[in-house]
Amino acid sequence: MKDVESDMVIGSYVDAVTVGNIDLNKFLFADDFQYSNVNNNDRAGKKEYIKYLKANKGNKYDCKSSYEILSQDGKVCVAKATMAFDTFTRVDYITLNQGKDGWKVKVETTYP
Repeated sequence: MKDVESDMVIGSYVDAVTVGNIDLNKFLFADDFQYSNVNNNDRAGKKEYIKYLKANKGNKYDCKSSYEILSQDGKVCVAKATMAFDTFTRVDYITLNQGKDGWKVKVETTYP
């Protein structure tokens, strides 16, 4: 994940969440990764979130997913991933920071 474009990193994250593809998880999340759900104040660090994704490996959500890059300035990128289910929508705001080891992800989820 060192020399790839930010959209590939975002696509890998969306694949991990929506279709259970966890092959690149160890490269995606910063050591200080923090997942937060603003609707219920749930929080998880890197270890807990990867454990959650591993438990759901191969599970595919029945939703339409898409993402867009909201801002990119050098080594920082902010994106919005939308997962539209039949009865609700999940929106993940993803912050990427590119360091010497590659892009690292932080996520905040909301259900508008």
